[in-house]
Amino acid sequence: MHRIHRNQTAVLIFANSSREELKHKLMTHGLELFDALTAATISTVKKSKLPYFHFSEENQIGTTFGERFSNAIQAIFDKGYEHVITIGNDAPQLKVSHLLKARCELQRKKIVLGPSTDGGFYLLGLHKSQFNRSHFTKLAWQTSKITRDLISLVSKQNTNIVFLDRLFDIDSVKDIKAIIAFNWPIPKTILVALLQILKQKIEIPCYISEKPITFSCYKLQNRGSPLPLPQS
Repeated sequence: MHRIHRNQTAVLIFANSSREELKHKLMTHGLELFDALTAATISTVKKSKLPYFHFSEENQIGTTFGERFSNAIQAIFDKGYEHVITIGNDAPQLKVSHLLKARCELQRKKIVLGPSTDGGFYLLGLHKSQFNRSHFTKLAWQTSKITRDLISLVSKQNTNIVFLDRLFDIDSVKDIKAIIAFNWPIPKTILVALLQILKQKIEIPCYISEKPITFSCYKLQNRGSPLPLPQS
């Protein structure tokens, strides 16, 4: 029998361990970066007060990414939750407000999508009635077509899609350089790890708190903020 939850929305953090990530994203000092990304993601989710579940490679089930991801989503629904907000650990610009916005729209029976600049997405919010594990498994995961294909799939349900800000995710050093070029708050621990990878000799003052800081503090080039997509 499914358990009943007062909070019907849960967050799924679908992110491998740092050592596993390093096998697919080869970066000097990558372990430190992935550790910082995971810690910051969990911290952000905790601040949202939403229940969450972290699925790393140790508890993912399936051969392909699509199978593992779809099975993880199904596992959250099987616990009795009505809505699932899925995120990874590679979007350092993710805020508590993105999660709370997603929860609000899910309660209005919307589908929520947080697109990333590479054609993928950093957040997906679904009601259990909008999820078909078989269909999701067959999507073009880990390609630039995934967001387009996902939109095509869910649009058949005559449900409005609400888009959040378009954010960067980190798959390469190129992505790191792009993130640094924007004036957008991210946690200090991630900033330090990013600069370490780029080997930029920028003096970083000591802060007592771990509050997010912006790149503009270090006189990095500012080319504007990520552009939000139109709201449905």
